[in-house]
This record gives sequence, structure tokens and C-alpha cells, in this order.
Amino acid sequence: QVQLVESGGGSVQAGGSLRLSCAASGYTYSSNCMGWFRQAPGKEREGVAAIYTGGGSTYYADSVKGRFTISQDNAKNTVYLQIHSPEVEDTARYYCAAESRSGWCTSDDYNYWGQGTQVNVSS
Repeated sequence: QVQLVESGGGSVQAGGSLRLSCAASGYTYSSNCMGWFRQAPGKEREGVAAIYTGGGSTYYADSVKGRFTISQDNAKNTVYLQIHSPEVEDTARYYCAAESRSGWCTSDDYNYWGQGTQVNVSS
């Protein structure tokens, strides 16, 4: 059974930083995609970053490029999202996802999803 568990959310001020983690179990971690998504109240879910676990290629939404970094630790079956330059507009619930159905890491259609972790950014 596949399980994705996010952690690391919380409150942070603009100018601070925080790192989100997603630990995967029951999943063939290598040679596929892991993604981070977010959803704010009244907004549609949007992809923010993704990584190809087989080779390490990364992808970012324009809105977070240069401010977020996605990375992985294959030994721990864990993917991270470093929010190093948060802005108030980044406030949302963040979800990790595994295994793109299309094989494209920039897809919004993944097979498995975590429960989400809340990130609140204040000025």
C-alpha cells in the first residue's frame, strides 16, 4: 500500500524559510516523478515543483522559480521542498504526489497523494 506523509508545514514570516518533507513508502520510488502541489482557499490546485527521481531533473512553476527548491534523498525515499524566499501569496495547503500517470513530471495527474501540510506566510 502506497503512503505519502508530508511534514514541515507551519507559520513563517516573509524573509524566513522552511522545508517541507514527503516520505514515501510502499512505492517504487526510482525512475518516476514526485511533485509538490498547493491549494489556497477559493483557488484551484496548482503544481509548484516536480522532480524526476531517476535522474534528478527538476521543474518549477514560474511563480516559485528562484524561491523554492525541490530535492530528493533516494536512500530515505523522501522528497523535499525548500521554501527559502516565502511570500504571503505562498500561503496554501501543500500536497506531495507520486507517479505521474502520463510520465511527464509537469502533469497534474498523479496516482498517489499525501494528506497535505499547511503553510502560512505572514508579512
